[in-house]
Amino acid sequence: MALNRFSVPPLHEVTRTLAAVAMGREAPDLVITGARLLSTYTERIHAEREVWIKSGRIAAVQPAGTFRPGARGRTRVHDARGGILAPGLVDPHIHIESSMMTACAYAEGALLNGTTTIFCDSHEIGNVCDAAGIAWMLEDARQAPLSIFLTVPSTVPATSARFETAGGDLTPRKIGRLFDRWPEAVALGEKMDFVQVALGDARSHAVLAEALRRGRPVSGHIYGREFVAAGAASGITDTHESIDREIAHDFLENGMWIFLRGGPPTTPWHSLPQAIKAVTELGASPKRVCVCTDDRDADDLFLFGLDWVVREAVRHGLKPETAWSLGSLHPATRYAQDGEIGGVAPARRADLVLLNDQLEPQNTWYGGALVVENRKITPLLDRALSRRYRYPRQAYQTIKVAPRLRLTPALPAGPVTAHVIRTALPGIILFHDRVTLGTGAGAAWPELLERHGLCFVTVVERHGRSGAVAHGLLKDFGLREGAVGSSVGHDAHNIILAGTNEAEMQLALRTIRAMRGGVCVVRGGRVVAKVALPIAGLLSDRRATVVAEASTDLKRAWSEAGCTLPYMGFNLIPLSVIPEIRITDRGLVTVPEMQIVPLFEPA
Repeated sequence: MALNRFSVPPLHEVTRTLAAVAMGREAPDLVITGARLLSTYTERIHAEREVWIKSGRIAAVQPAGTFRPGARGRTRVHDARGGILAPGLVDPHIHIESSMMTACAYAEGALLNGTTTIFCDSHEIGNVCDAAGIAWMLEDARQAPLSIFLTVPSTVPATSARFETAGGDLTPRKIGRLFDRWPEAVALGEKMDFVQVALGDARSHAVLAEALRRGRPVSGHIYGREFVAAGAASGITDTHESIDREIAHDFLENGMWIFLRGGPPTTPWHSLPQAIKAVTELGASPKRVCVCTDDRDADDLFLFGLDWVVREAVRHGLKPETAWSLGSLHPATRYAQDGEIGGVAPARRADLVLLNDQLEPQNTWYGGALVVENRKITPLLDRALSRRYRYPRQAYQTIKVAPRLRLTPALPAGPVTAHVIRTALPGIILFHDRVTLGTGAGAAWPELLERHGLCFVTVVERHGRSGAVAHGLLKDFGLREGAVGSSVGHDAHNIILAGTNEAEMQLALRTIRAMRGGVCVVRGGRVVAKVALPIAGLLSDRRATVVAEASTDLKRAWSEAGCTLPYMGFNLIPLSVIPEIRITDRGLVTVPEMQIVPLFEPA
């Protein structure tokens, strides 16, 4: 059988059947009985309930023991043994590409974590492959055993060609065509160029207009309380960038939904503990609050899924029923899908999760099909995961790097002031430092790097356009020797390299080219860890568990090399829409001034 979003018939085709089952005239396909039912509609847990399921949808919720087997049909009965039955989780904002795997592969980790629906912004592959890449991702999503909707990428490239070179250029007209062609294109994705939106940039507002004239919601990406009102006035109605309680409060008061972003505590993505205080300390209603994951790499997808984020919300002050609603009914409501998903009630899809008392998923039903049992995927899901979408040949041909590139800057002849990028955890914001380097006679790079806690950072254009290379210096990154490199340099996804010497940075670049994209760690003149990402330089074509294992090895080598920013934080260094200073293939860019500054100036 097919196991995807289309395996459950539309509601209008089965209302008579569901009504017949609810009235006892027809037998259900499946009854889940003996459960405590978590109601997201009333935020209560009801004892001793059972759910009748027909054609992948819920026909009735009854007291446990109501169903009596008869001669009208064969009904499977599952005894929940007192577990908590809840609606499947709905992730309102994620980037599949961050997991380094395809949509079909991503489904495995999501379903193990009780997530049955996701709303993804695929601007990563759009930045590399333009609208064609979005279409490939949507075809992939249609085949996946998971309900996947698209928030259409809104900011490709994230800035103008003056500041970076991207492979894609999603114009307002292209964005409008994506809305009109793909029914699963339900909203406009995060508008990352929030400064340009606030300043009235014509193209930015033309993109917004494509969504607004079609009645589609608009997602935001806003740093700084001074930009909130302008974003709301421009039609933005949600954001996942609530980094503290004050800006979360501002978003809510300006009519926006907020998505509390929970990430592994060692990454820049764990803003939930501070932002949730708008509810727990300032008394805001949680009715327009959701939880989301945003970005997960391969192994973190298994360890820190949306269920973990819900449990974090409980740990930081919400009652369990409310927290689960933030991860199911609230996101469904935000995207006008609450008639289909987000609750356990008649007519809804039978996307259900059986939880223990710690809200840890044990079983997952997707459209009434048991896909996870006792925390393991079932043979049914395993077969579905083996039938993956195959990306076209051109998706594997996106690393086009000019030959004979110099990856480290020449040492100036005299004393200079260097514009330096200083890293600091959690790592989203990078700081603009000015360091005086005594580069007179006898000075050498190794001594200067060690004295000031620096290493090289270089961005290489990889779309076969400008052939540009930009040099910079990183402070407090912690890399003691060797080099690291990645073809996932947000958002234009040029290659970003950091290292202490030319030779090992060149080895990292050669390795990325040989893999047709990926990430690697070089130490002692050899590659000690790597993950191949041959699809658009962003995605592996392997199963989720294989990619997760390689990711674990990579992160171990990354840490052993001394890197203080995690891999995903490192990938944000070229993201030239977040303060204070970034590096793209065009050079060092200050934000929000949006000015290019030289690496060296006379001291």
